Amino acid sequence: MGSLRMTLQTQLVLRALLEDPAKQRYGLELCEVAGLPSGTIYPILARLEQVGWVDSTWEDPAVHEEAGRPRRRFYQFTKDGAEQARDALAHAYRSRKQPLPGWAARPVSDGGVS
Repeated sequence: MGSLRMTLQTQLVLRALLEDPAKQRYGLELCEVAGLPSGTIYPILARLEQVGWVDSTWEDPAVHEEAGRPRRRFYQFTKDGAEQARDALAHAYRSRKQPLPGWAARPVSDGGVS
């Protein structure tokens, strides 16, 4: 288990998975729910798997062959993954609510923030 950088895109993927934490979801389904392209979703899912928050399994070959589509890889939270995701999202939310530090603010006369 490790730490994860909480980008906005990562937060969107976690929120999509948290809509139903016990449900297995496949990548393109998560793309639709999170509103992100597959090129963004799959690297995030790989990182979530690396830190131990998510497990993945491949669909039974007979199912996708019968449906006439590519095989799906399903993602689901690990035993502690959903709780870790909730904690990380709460921390990310709290950190955004903090005021700008003094060194980050510029005087209004410079066109910056006060």
